[in-house]
This record gives sequence, structure tokens and C-alpha cells, in this order.
Amino acid sequence: MMPKRIAVSNVGQIKQADVEFGDLTVLVGPQATGKSIFLQLLKLVVDAPSVQKEFKHFGIDWEGKLENLLELYFGEGMSGIWQEGMSTLSVDGVEKDLRDYSKNLRKKDERLFFIPAQRVMSLRDGLTQPFSVYRSGDPFVLREFSEKLHQLVQNEFGRNPELFPQEKRLKREERRLLEENIFGSFGLRTSSEKLQKQFVLSKPGQEKGLPYLVWSAGQREFVPLLLGFYWLMPPSATPTRNSLDWVVIEELEMGLHPNAISAVILMVLDLLSRGYRVCLSTHSPHVLDVVWALQFLKAKKGSVKDVLNIFEIKSDAGTRHLAETGLKKDYKVYFFGRNGEVRDISTLDPGAENAAEAGWGGLTEFSGRVGDIVARVANRFETEEAKRQNTAKK
Repeated sequence: MMPKRIAVSNVGQIKQADVEFGDLTVLVGPQATGKSIFLQLLKLVVDAPSVQKEFKHFGIDWEGKLENLLELYFGEGMSGIWQEGMSTLSVDGVEKDLRDYSKNLRKKDERLFFIPAQRVMSLRDGLTQPFSVYRSGDPFVLREFSEKLHQLVQNEFGRNPELFPQEKRLKREERRLLEENIFGSFGLRTSSEKLQKQFVLSKPGQEKGLPYLVWSAGQREFVPLLLGFYWLMPPSATPTRNSLDWVVIEELEMGLHPNAISAVILMVLDLLSRGYRVCLSTHSPHVLDVVWALQFLKAKKGSVKDVLNIFEIKSDAGTRHLAETGLKKDYKVYFFGRNGEVRDISTLDPGAENAAEAGWGGLTEFSGRVGDIVARVANRFETEEAKRQNTAKK
């Protein structure tokens, strides 16, 4: 069974966390507060057998030592995140020994697909990066993600070099939003000019494409994310990829304009409509704006048209299905604080007494503070101006 709830204590920067998952679960909070560690731990809990299978494929033996497993899985120098006698892990209320995930388990297929924050590292000069050797310095989730993209490009896109727009994988309105907000008048394809399949941006009628190093920062960040979505959206009657049930996306907003973030969130709704459960980490208030709006519409009997208006998309069979999904799903939001405590702020109530909830995990704190300062200055100016005018009249 897939976990519904995971609780940890004294793991890395996390002192205490108790996370109950929704259909969409969003983690917010400052950098270095444990969000990535928690999401990678979720991957290990869900996919321990497939992780072991990968280690075995590369001839890795962690000798039954927990510190070796942590170094191999989380990356070099990460064995210190688990403190003997202090760190705990509970899955659906049952205490677990992390060593259980380093023992021989019954082989199972991968259940959770992880799109890491370092996804731009999966491309080098527009080339996908296969990992021919296993190094403990490479986090497992990055290595696995890079391998998936390499397989996708070499196999499924082996005969068709045109990667965007892809009618078989994305809905028409999804493609339109990406064209307007990320790719402009360019398409994405692979070029084999250097005897390797390299990503290039191209315009219709142009033989030579623009190489990776001249793309915008947003385009470089987005293409690996797009390919991750392609992996999850097979062009077949089956809406999901093999045995996958869960998707983790770290910082989906990186390098993107707010309009482009909306396009990506719409694609997340597409994943939810296919039956995936999705976990996100984010530093973008725009993401929580959408989550808050969807929760509000769900509670106040909002309509499909209201959801379509949030994303500024046209109504058709595909978009109506996505909007219906948005009104049905359950949403959870958790704030990872600097003090190591993790708080449930799922109501996203701006009037909440708790500052973390009212400020949406700090994401609206700055704009709120700036607004308060501007208001005070405006009031002070008007008061002083009124005094000057009264003095002048006398």
C-alpha cells in the first residue's frame, strides 16, 4: 500500500514533521529546512525495492550499514542526517527502522517518479546525461531522473525529432500556454548534426536550430521538466506510465514567469486527472495562489468556468476535464520552519493567528510588509500635507 502519512523526527534539519498527504501536497518554507530530505525519504519509503534493484545493477554493496545507504542514496556527506537513538520514522502510524529499507525486499517496479530541483544538470550542452557508473556524490533521484530522460529521447523519440509541440501528450490549451509563455515562436526538437541527439530550439523553415547555451534561463530550466511530464504522459490509451502512482516535483517555478508557472500548474492538474498523486515543493506564492483559489472554489461550489478563468484557457472537452479535477481533489500544504518544526497550513487562511499560515509559509510576508510600509508612508504624507495646507490658510 502507498503511504497516506509519514512522520519523522530529528532527520536532517527537521525536528518534527507529521505530513498527511492529499491528492496534491505542497511543501513550502525557506531553503535548507528539510523539504528535499523529506521528499527523498518519501521516495525511499515508497520505492525501496526498485532503489535496491538499481544498486544491484551497478554492483553496489552498502554492507548492511545505514551510513553507507544514506551516502549512496542522498549523496556524499549526507549520512549525518540520521542520528542513532534520536531520529525516527513512522509510516501510517507504524514505527519503522530505516535499516529495513536496506534489507532484501521483494522486487517491485518503481511507484514514484521524482523530478529533482537540480534537473537542469540532467542536460549538458543540450545532451541528455546517461550515468554509466554510480558515484555516491550523485543523489539517487538526480541520477534516476537523468536516466529516464535519456531513455525517453533515445527510444520513444528515436524516430520523431519534434519534441514540442507534441499533440499526442499535451492538450491543445496546454500547448498554447507553453508556446505563449515559454517557447514563443520556437519549437523544440533533437538534432543529430554532431552524431548525438542534441536539443535545439527551431523556427519553422529554419534548418539550423538554436543550441542549448543561447536559450533563455527559463527555457533551460523548463525543458527537463517538460520531458519529465512527457515521461508521465505516455501517448497511448493508458493515462499513466507503467506502475507509477506518485510524482514529486521540486521547485517547478524555477526560472519561470508567473504566466508560465500557471501553465505548469495546469499540467499538474493533468497529472492529477490521470490518477497520479503529486507532491510539490515551492518558493512561489503563485503556486499557493492557485491552490488557495481551487480550495475556495471547491468549498463555495465554484464552477468549471471559474477554474478555466483562473488559467485563462478556452473551454473544450480536455480543459473541462482538468477543471473538474481541480474541483474534486484534496489539497494539503505544509510549512517547514527554520526551527525544524513542520506545520499544517492547508487552510491558507490570511486571517489566521499563526503567522506561518497567514503569510502562506512566508511567501506573502515580504509583499505584505511592503504594502504595510507603503500604506504608513502614504498616511503620514497625507497627514503632513494636510497640516501644511492648514498652516498656509492661517
